[in-house]
Amino acid sequence: MNPPIPTLEQALQSAIDRLAPFTDTPRLDAEVLLCHSLGRDRAYLRAWPEREPTPGQAGRFWDWIEQRAAGMPIAYLIGEREFWLRDFIVRPGVLIPRPETELLVELALARISIQESAAILDLGTGSGIIAVTLAAERPRASVTAIDLSPEALAVARENAVRHGVAHIRLLQGAWFGPLATDERFDLVASNPPYIAERDPHLAQGDLRFEPALALASGPTGLDALTTIAAGARHHLKPGGHLLLEHGYDQAAALADLLAAHGYADIAHHHDLQGHPRTTTALWPGLAPSA
Repeated sequence: MNPPIPTLEQALQSAIDRLAPFTDTPRLDAEVLLCHSLGRDRAYLRAWPEREPTPGQAGRFWDWIEQRAAGMPIAYLIGEREFWLRDFIVRPGVLIPRPETELLVELALARISIQESAAILDLGTGSGIIAVTLAAERPRASVTAIDLSPEALAVARENAVRHGVAHIRLLQGAWFGPLATDERFDLVASNPPYIAERDPHLAQGDLRFEPALALASGPTGLDALTTIAAGARHHLKPGGHLLLEHGYDQAAALADLLAAHGYADIAHHHDLQGHPRTTTALWPGLAPSA
């Protein structure tokens, strides 16, 4: 039976106590879940701590608290996560957006001017955060987003509608598979799976609940990155840009891979924790024959 909730303040404190053994941010988690249960912001909790939730609000709140105590990510509970100052729909079938991926978006925007009618490709789009953000920030660009998962593409479609971007083409398939052989892009971006398939972190934290398809990629985590590096050569215009997010310890291996495939201007870019998180490269010439 759920504990009684006479006031918001008491509900919040009970939830904090319940979550404390399971999360490093029990107050933040409890406040976010209580706010979404009420349909109010956090200022409301501070202004009206003596108010009582309705039975429906209280029931939803305690159900979420118990799921959070069991490890369920907050983004899946409330159904959204902020990215690039926009709220994106997320569900268990897609990867939860992470702040590190904003670095990739920042680097992409620096390479495409707002006046440019560029062709952009987002591989493994998931919830569509990269494709939708680039389309919103570069309204003259044409954006193509590909994902193997129909479930992920449905979420990406919802996010495109939510943020009012119509110039996105969503295709279902593996990497470059859905594209015509002669399609070329000014920029190819991807946040692919890059965790080694036996990495113990896959059984910890939020990763336990996220789709394995979006996380793990072969024995070293480099399978998807290898496929993209090889395939992008056939779909980049001369002078086109390739941007790849990757693990903090994969930059050197990825640079060697890109160099072997003939890319130029290979550079690593660090996230806010100081880790090399995104690698950029230039395709200097015509598409290879094989």
